[in-house]
Amino acid sequence: MSLRNLQLWKSFAKEALDVSVLLGKFFCCLHITNTYICTVALTYGPSMLPTLNLTGDLVLAERISPRIGKVGHGDIVLVESPIKPKRVVTKRVIGMEGDRISYIVDPANSDETKTVVVPKGHVWVEGDNKYDSTDSRVFGAVPYGLLQAKVFCRILDHWEKEQYKGMFFLRFGCWSEGHIW
Repeated sequence: MSLRNLQLWKSFAKEALDVSVLLGKFFCCLHITNTYICTVALTYGPSMLPTLNLTGDLVLAERISPRIGKVGHGDIVLVESPIKPKRVVTKRVIGMEGDRISYIVDPANSDETKTVVVPKGHVWVEGDNKYDSTDSRVFGAVPYGLLQAKVFCRILDHWEKEQYKGMFFLRFGCWSEGHIW
């Protein structure tokens, strides 16, 4: 009887170990994918209106393009904020190194413009909502190393989240030359 219980516990322990190893592999793959290949991000706030919703959109962003230098004008990117380093913001790339950028300093109150040249190793990012965005007009050009990912697809917008609360639902709104469809 004791030998039978020992075999039972041994088979239970082997199965538990196998499941634990499988889960460990899964979470390692998930971590590698999220850190180096592709990530899901929740974007919210007024700075990217009307492209992205004020109350939040889930977007897919790939992390390979910023690492190999394949980010260009018009791309929507996830950027580590130069002002608050623990915060990631979503902005559109307006200028690359060497570009001459003219911008309105305070679009709500004046027509004063400034012109800057984007330094080497930097990009100029702005929100689509010029009146309510903290971007390169405030903190200057962003070092290329702060770019974390390039957004390529909107998974779920706020309206759909409210309509399908509690259901798993995906609607892909993908970017093509700066337009969402």
